[in-house]
Amino acid sequence: TENYQVASGDGPTHGSDGPLNVSLATDDCGEQFLQVARAFDPARAQAPSDADTNDLSTINVYTNRWINGKTGVRSDVPHHLIYPLKETRPNLHISTGIHVKHVIFDEDNRATGVAFTFNPLFHPDGPTETRTVRGTKLVVLCAGSFGTPGILERSGIGGKAILEGVGVKQRVDLPGVGENYHDHNILFVPYFSADEAETLDAIFRNDKSAVEAANAEFEKTGKGLMADTGLGAGIKWRPDESELAAFGPEFKKVWDDHFANAPDKAVMWFGVLSALVGDPTLVPPRKYFTLGGYTEYPLARGHVHITHGENVSAPVDFVPGYLESMADVKTLTWAYKFTREIARRMPYFRGEPAAVHPAFAPGSAAATVPHAEGPVAFDTPRIEYSEEDERALEAYARATMSTTWHALGTCAMKPRQRGGVLDPRLNVYGVRGLKVADLSVGPANVGSNTYSTALVIGEKAAVIIAEELGIKGVV
Repeated sequence: TENYQVASGDGPTHGSDGPLNVSLATDDCGEQFLQVARAFDPARAQAPSDADTNDLSTINVYTNRWINGKTGVRSDVPHHLIYPLKETRPNLHISTGIHVKHVIFDEDNRATGVAFTFNPLFHPDGPTETRTVRGTKLVVLCAGSFGTPGILERSGIGGKAILEGVGVKQRVDLPGVGENYHDHNILFVPYFSADEAETLDAIFRNDKSAVEAANAEFEKTGKGLMADTGLGAGIKWRPDESELAAFGPEFKKVWDDHFANAPDKAVMWFGVLSALVGDPTLVPPRKYFTLGGYTEYPLARGHVHITHGENVSAPVDFVPGYLESMADVKTLTWAYKFTREIARRMPYFRGEPAAVHPAFAPGSAAATVPHAEGPVAFDTPRIEYSEEDERALEAYARATMSTTWHALGTCAMKPRQRGGVLDPRLNVYGVRGLKVADLSVGPANVGSNTYSTALVIGEKAAVIIAEELGIKGVV
């Protein structure tokens, strides 16, 4: 799927002739972040500027973006894969604004189609009755980590207690359906930025003149703020021994079990966004930059289940499991402290908006600095946090921790006896002719933005399906 445009070439983990373009993300704020981070941590600063943080082994380097570096146009699946096919494949039919109710099976437990209704939010004058689409060879569900488990459960595939509770007759006992929810846990921490910084804040606030100027520049040159993600740089990061001690004893077993013997496995991702990421009603309208830090492999596990056997619009029973482990809490609070030291040394630093930072006690050495003329001196000692400050940090993490929208795992591809839902060829256990091909299939977390992961699952699913249907030329 990929056309990797970064100067270092495609390498073994990238493509160079696919429809989706990948370019190196760069902007002033990102450059400042990386310069400070590298100087702050010279032992990790050996990678070249175009090193690939997604080569499955390198850590502590730049990140990339799904944008064509030549035209500034975002690379997405609809515009580069689906719409072109729609023009050349008359047998491709796309219906939007649809609720899939359940899968239809024959007497041999083979999937033969799906039942669906039109979503009245998108089709207020549309049909209200349930309709069906039939499939003579295969049904493939791609409704994501929240949608696919619900379709399976309404089809009678899932845990007995869940199905009995909503009045659905069980077809297959698969208690793993809807379980094993994974996500990355992130803190977005904003800082005041200098007036001369280029940020997306005015566009986010829908400032008419800013939007018009950005649109004009984009249409003329393919560059500017409309050709920017706002995410100028990121680092996959792994602690050294001294930093590991600062994580506290809660993280020690996690390190020993999951990271100590995996030197290419990052613990966290850090990055900078050239804008406020957070509630704009809490802070004044101006320019910001935001430092984000998320746990690549948190312990948090949750679930998502239906609460009604027929009503597809009923709220789901969603328990994310976020921050139930103190190891996850300590990882995020350490990330706040570490990225704060980088932020206050960046040339654009102009202070810390107290409303979106921890509520440190008056007089604390960690108290926020609401106004600054510029960054602190590089050799300024790191802030020391008291026990009271640590409690404030924990409360802050619990109040402001966010999803990264990287949900996966709820229809995991793993052995059935271990809670799996799918076999290695994406077949749902216990029935025939039914596959799942979306992020819900991931059995465990990935150290990545999951957009790429979803594309890989789609590619592999296409190969598997082509093999089974005897379609040649798909590799």
